[in-house]
Amino acid sequence: MRRFIPFLKTPPLVSVLRLQGVIATGSRGALNDQALAELIQKAFTKGKPDAVALSINSPGGSPSQSSLIAARIRRLAEEKDVKVYAFVEDVAASGGYYIACAADEIWVDRHSITGSIGVISAGFGLSEFINRYGIERRVYTAGKSKSLGDPFRPEKDEDIARIKKLQEHIHAGFIDHVRTRRGGRLNGEMELFDGSIWVGDEAMATGLIDGVGHLVPKMKEVFGDKVRFKIHAQKKPFLGRFGLNLAGQSMAEIEDRAAFARYGL
Repeated sequence: MRRFIPFLKTPPLVSVLRLQGVIATGSRGALNDQALAELIQKAFTKGKPDAVALSINSPGGSPSQSSLIAARIRRLAEEKDVKVYAFVEDVAASGGYYIACAADEIWVDRHSITGSIGVISAGFGLSEFINRYGIERRVYTAGKSKSLGDPFRPEKDEDIARIKKLQEHIHAGFIDHVRTRRGGRLNGEMELFDGSIWVGDEAMATGLIDGVGHLVPKMKEVFGDKVRFKIHAQKKPFLGRFGLNLAGQSMAEIEDRAAFARYGL
């Protein structure tokens, strides 16, 4: 009713945008630009918030989707002139940290994992396996690089060189994003971009974070005890709310857990 009473000041509002999970396209519940577009828009516009707080728990994933999500957050932050704070829960690594850098300040728990500024590509080589069982691989391409990294063929030096070149390009973009967003806060005497991770306040020395702090206490410190919170989060798939998972969704959950497991979580 406050907004209908003249001259009565409304307490500050902080929109809490929950970003939880692997960053990928095509998987239900995964973080990607298309799935989050409306949610991010609401976080910056609904109720005219005084700030947006990103609650992040992500081991990373797609570089492109990380970039698209971060760019959308920055666009709206500048358009609406709203400050953005990032709060890391278990992990904001790789693409998760890329998104965290969209915030003006990054705060972590004492056990949070941050960093992993690098690019990884992994798979299996199955050429000897299929040869052992007399399986013949038939591949026809127009363009010599079309079968790049085919797991059923012996690894080629030129394929490795090409993949590394792609990785270096993406890595350079990641580094540029971190340097642009963190600026002079980064420790120029430390190696920050080799894929290393840091736990809790260890990251303070690197300049990758601004300190240890939790969302509600920090926002009360900034905006006062009467600050209000509006949570914006992705909805679970209908069947998932009842503990029922389809095969595709179950596989996505396995992949999600495997990604977190890289960081011991």
